[in-house]
Amino acid sequence: MSSQNMIPLDGESNKKRVCYFFDSDIGGFHYGPGHPMKPTRIRMCHSLVMNYGLYKKMEIFRAKPATKREMTQFHSDEYVDFLSRITPTNMNSYIKEQHKYNVGDDCPVFDGLFEYCSISAGGSMEGAARLSRDKCDIAVNWAGGLHHAKKSEASGFCFVNDIVLGILELLRYHTRVLYIDIDVHHGDGVEEAFYTTDRVMTVSFHKYGEYFPGTGELRDIGVGNGKHYSLNFPMRDGINDENYKSVFEPVIQQVMESYNPSAIVLQCGTDSLSGDKIGCLNLSMRGHANCVKFVKAFNKPLLLLGGGGYTMRNVSRAWAYETGLAAGVELGPEIPVNEYYEYFGPDYELDVKSSNTEDMNTRGYLERVRNIVMENLRHVGGPPSVQMSDIPSLPIDDLMEDMNKDEDLIPPDERRPMRLLDTRRQGDGELSDSDDEGEGGRRDHARHDDRDSVSASRSSENDSATNGDRKFGMGVGIMSSGQTGSTHGAGPSGHTTVPPIIATAATSREGSAMEIDEGRSTGGNNEGAAAPSPLAVKEMTPDAVANGMAVDHPAAATES
Repeated sequence: MSSQNMIPLDGESNKKRVCYFFDSDIGGFHYGPGHPMKPTRIRMCHSLVMNYGLYKKMEIFRAKPATKREMTQFHSDEYVDFLSRITPTNMNSYIKEQHKYNVGDDCPVFDGLFEYCSISAGGSMEGAARLSRDKCDIAVNWAGGLHHAKKSEASGFCFVNDIVLGILELLRYHTRVLYIDIDVHHGDGVEEAFYTTDRVMTVSFHKYGEYFPGTGELRDIGVGNGKHYSLNFPMRDGINDENYKSVFEPVIQQVMESYNPSAIVLQCGTDSLSGDKIGCLNLSMRGHANCVKFVKAFNKPLLLLGGGGYTMRNVSRAWAYETGLAAGVELGPEIPVNEYYEYFGPDYELDVKSSNTEDMNTRGYLERVRNIVMENLRHVGGPPSVQMSDIPSLPIDDLMEDMNKDEDLIPPDERRPMRLLDTRRQGDGELSDSDDEGEGGRRDHARHDDRDSVSASRSSENDSATNGDRKFGMGVGIMSSGQTGSTHGAGPSGHTTVPPIIATAATSREGSAMEIDEGRSTGGNNEGAAAPSPLAVKEMTPDAVANGMAVDHPAAATES
């Protein structure tokens, strides 16, 4: 292991307390042969995190899996019950329900489906709970970020929307929460869930136009109390680091000034990286990580979540690097030997570089879209005030009060459980020969003064047999290049019908967000914003805030 495997970041004024969530079971789930979503990527990332030595810089937790009751804070009771019951062996008895809940094809039934959803949601909810109780500054859950799931519908490889559940937990303590999405796909499920409230602002940067899920148009800005609190930045193929940074940073800077959230959730989908099997953007690892670094600099409680990403060696490298940034260090370029070492050949380096793909986003196009987004932001006019009430007690509160309440009951001559050992964090300058033997060339040396000596050369191995190029055959969904006929999304781009409550407002729509190059700016025509999907939206009413959870939107009385 090189002495340069972790380099402290310059300008880190104060060290962040980082809680990192990982459940070793997550790598054992499998969506099925040929399916692009591979939970193994999270275990690959964790292997890099551990072998780089990042465990010394943060606390590592195995979150309590989310229960059915906790999931129903957002999802419908019937949908959660269905997910808990269906298995590959009994799925033929649930043909009607599979169609109703969009399970199959994109979102297949596999062994341990509900347990997988519980682990993903549990990490995001516990991360949010720790942030709210000031037990950490940054919480990381790479198993989360499943942003397409709806109230009663699976979508785009996502079954349970851990992001919405995490945000609902944050809303119990925080007046305003900002959600930022840098996945290549539009964060439609999260936008839908908070489309009618000003308690949450959603900002999504994504590929738009003949691309799943078909939502996320420039004019989708929210409705009712949530009008102007949903922002979408539609992009074209091949955007590079420089152009991405030129729009991401000014937009987020203005969002922070206008909305002033007290907590931030950042979905770090890595299918926006160059070379992704499904994505079509051209970000390098450092271009992607720059978003994490920029958002971290605002010094707000930050929940970092995973998301898309289908070239596993790139996903794991990017998330490991971003874990390092959260912990205040930059990982060195040489990948340490780990159980997935052969995946990173032939160069065995951490970096994910951009390709020579043409950037279809002209400066003029990006400038015009940015101006329209900024104009929408000006309507916010300042942070909305929220009447906060007493926070109701939930089971997670007892868990959070004293995570180690039984520690004193452990006999002193017994081995401490791994859960307690994982929470230990090594202080700067603290050295342990048992933990660090071999670091900095100190193996088998009596003197430990010279820490700058070079370590032994690393081993080299043959190139890995990479995953096959099989395509996962499905008609409509995230793998389909064409825009779907029924997107079930929030906003005008997601609807062919409009609930009568605001139908009259949606009759004067003209133009398209993608007509921007022809100079037909649509920024001023915001009255056409349609209602969110009745299947997927829960509105944060005053009573809901008092009870700590969402209630069904009035428009959700009937299912279309």
